[in-house]
Amino acid sequence: MALLNILHYPDERLHKIASQVREFGPELQQLIDDMAETMYAAPGIGLAATQVDRHIRMLIIDLSEEKNALQVFINPEILSMDGEIVGEEGCLSVPGIYEEITRAAHITVRAQDRQGKPFDLTAEGLLAICIQHEIDHLNGKVFVEKLSRLKFNRIVQKLKKEQKKNM
Repeated sequence: MALLNILHYPDERLHKIASQVREFGPELQQLIDDMAETMYAAPGIGLAATQVDRHIRMLIIDLSEEKNALQVFINPEILSMDGEIVGEEGCLSVPGIYEEITRAAHITVRAQDRQGKPFDLTAEGLLAICIQHEIDHLNGKVFVEKLSRLKFNRIVQKLKKEQKKNM
């Protein structure tokens, strides 16, 4: 396994829309394993392929304390959503930034597992938030873009300052 480079906002590659996964061979299995290792090392609870510059419709999530309950969602699509939940979100592509975001409280998602077997899952709370957050990545969107113009501009300025400091 290998640690992958996580793209940082405002990298334009984070705005690419991901393509459907059609092949479930060894290359995809290796990518899943590498993404998991990268997510755990970061540390994070979710990672979309877009964030590691692989523009395919795949995301992984692990909400367990022990980091032993990896969930893989390939070609995910939200079938239904209802209710509203506000939660503080962060993102491995926007390190150090945490903001309150409003999402659907309950969702039903259809996806495929790592072998390509289809499944439906109803999620609420943190899992629903994570799935929506990661699907946004697959659609070329980053959570900070959901904020008010004022908050968004402050964050962009802060990130630019950090980038200059790290050069």
